[in-house]
Amino acid sequence: MRRFVAIALTFFAACAEVPEGPEPIRLDFPEARSFAADSPGRAERPNSEMALDFVDLAFRMESGRELPLFTRFEEPVTVRVAGQAPPTLYDDLEGLLNRLRREARIDIRYTQEAEANIVIEAVPSRALQRVAPNAACFVVPRVQSWSELRRARNTPTLDWATLRRREKAAIFLPSDAAPQEVRDCLHEELAQALGPLNDLYRLPDSIFNDDNIHAVLTGFDMLILRAYYAPDLQSGMTEGQVAARLPGILARLNPRGERPGGQIPSSTSRAWSNAIETALSDGSSERRRRQAAARAVAIGQSLGWTGTREGFANYAFGRLQIGNDATLALGAFNAAGRAYGQSPVTNIHSAHIAVQLAAFTLISGDAEATIAITNNAIPVAQQHENAALLALLMMFKAEALDLQGKTDEGMALRLDSLGWGLYGFGSREEVIDRLNEIASLPPRLSPS
Repeated sequence: MRRFVAIALTFFAACAEVPEGPEPIRLDFPEARSFAADSPGRAERPNSEMALDFVDLAFRMESGRELPLFTRFEEPVTVRVAGQAPPTLYDDLEGLLNRLRREARIDIRYTQEAEANIVIEAVPSRALQRVAPNAACFVVPRVQSWSELRRARNTPTLDWATLRRREKAAIFLPSDAAPQEVRDCLHEELAQALGPLNDLYRLPDSIFNDDNIHAVLTGFDMLILRAYYAPDLQSGMTEGQVAARLPGILARLNPRGERPGGQIPSSTSRAWSNAIETALSDGSSERRRRQAAARAVAIGQSLGWTGTREGFANYAFGRLQIGNDATLALGAFNAAGRAYGQSPVTNIHSAHIAVQLAAFTLISGDAEATIAITNNAIPVAQQHENAALLALLMMFKAEALDLQGKTDEGMALRLDSLGWGLYGFGSREEVIDRLNEIASLPPRLSPS
C-alpha cells in the first residue's frame, strides 16, 4: 500500500514569502520525459542480513499481523489492465514486466484476454480514498474488479492470511494522478501482488518501506522477488521451512553477498511507528503532527538508532517545521543528511534532503552552495528514476545560475526540467507553480 501523501516529493516554500499574483511563466513545454526502466543498481548488503529481511517481509503484514504460510503464484503469471488507465501506464508496465522477467526471472506477461492472474484497474483518486483514506493505491487477493472489491469488503475474501497459494489479485491505482505517482504505485503494488506484503522502515534499499523514498523497484527488491520464485520454495511452506532454505538460495543467486558483516536488525517499536504515522497523517493538526515527529526523533535517539529510521524521523520533523521554525527545520534536515550520508546505499535519501538544503542556501543567496548541492544530487535522482525530484533539483540549480549571472545556462537547464516535471507532477500548471515557488526564494536586489 503506497501512502497517499508522500512527503518525499514536494517542497513547499513556506519559509519564504511567495509574492501574490506572480507574473505567469510562459514557456514552450516539451513532451513529458520518461525513463528507460533500467535497474537503479544491484543489491549491496550481505546475504545474511537480507535473509532476515526476506522472512520479515514474507511472513508479516504492514499491520504487524503474522502470515502463517508462504504464498506465491505457482504458474506463469498474466497481467491485464482495466478501467480508464492513463496512457503512460502501458509503457511503464511494459518496462516493469521486462525488468521482472530479466532481473527477477519471473515468468510474467501482459495479456488482453478476459482472464488474467493480476488485474490492474485505474480508478479515480476520490473513489480510492473512500475505500483506503491514507493510501494512493493498494492490492487485494481473490478479486478481479472494483465492483468485486466493493462486494467483498469486510469479508474473509480479502484476507491474505487465509491464502494457501495465490491465483488471482487486483491492483487499484489512480486514473487521475501524475504519471510518476501511477508508475510508483504500479511498481510497489505489482511487487506485493507477486511477493512480500510487508513494509519495513529499517530497509535502506527497498520500495518495501513506508518512507516512499524509492520510486521504483531496486536491486534488493528484484533479488527478493527472484528468491521468492526460486524452485526451492513453494506455496504452503512455514516460516521455518523457508528460513532454512534461504541461505542456499541467496548464495546461489547472489554470490557477491556471501561475505561477513550482516547485522541483525532491531525491530521497529510500535511507539515509533505510531508517532511517524501521526506525523504523516493529514487527519491530524499541524501542531500534533510536529509533536509526533519530535517524539519519533526522541524514541530513535533513546534506542540508539542510526541510518534510515534516524534519517526519516528527522526528515519528517524538518518538513513539518518549514514555515513554523526555520532554524529547527534546518537543524533537522542536517541531522537527516548526516544519518543518510553514512552509507552509499542511502544516496537517494540524501538527494531528497538536498532539495530541502538547496532551498535554504538559495534563500540566503548562496548560489555556489546551491549548485554544489544540486550537482551531487541530480545524477542520483536520474539513476533512481525520480522525475519529480530531478525536476526540482534542476529548477533550484537554474535559479542559482541566474544569481551568478549565467542566465542563458540557467534558462537552458530550466527548460530541460520541464519534461521531467510533466512526468513527475502531471500538468503544466503544477510545473509552473513549482517554478514560480522556487523563483520566489532568492533574495532580490533593491534598485539602486
